[in-house]
Amino acid sequence: MNFKTRKLIKYEDLNARGTLFGGQVLKWIDEEASIFCICQLNTRSIVTKAMSEVNFVSSAKLGDVIEIGCELISLGNTSITIACEVRNKDTKKTIIRIDKIVFVVVDKDGKPAYQGVDTSFLVATLTAAIQEQQALIESLTTRLTALESK
Repeated sequence: MNFKTRKLIKYEDLNARGTLFGGQVLKWIDEEASIFCICQLNTRSIVTKAMSEVNFVSSAKLGDVIEIGCELISLGNTSITIACEVRNKDTKKTIIRIDKIVFVVVDKDGKPAYQGVDTSFLVATLTAAIQEQQALIESLTTRLTALESK
């Protein structure tokens, strides 16, 4: 999860109980998720299509600093799916988690359009990363075996 945005909880962000208002944090999530997708797709022509279950795990209080993170889940022909988490910056305790937010690329008429991201580079990138991890595992296994035989 890549945490890019931080927010200071102010009076106007609170509910009647004096804790972070859920509607406010959902607004921040939609904005951060949109920006994340815009950066991934290199287009501003996106709309929020759907959000999976919104899981409020804990809350935040006045003066807390929270951070919002997003990660890519998948790319479709016209869509991008991401996950998002909001957590307390100091304690790293999750405040809210959304496992799936779907955005759709739209044309000038608001109809779904091909998202245009070339994913062919992923195979080579992932293959190299897997080979690197396998070499690391083999190296650590050799070192562990050597330590255990002493």
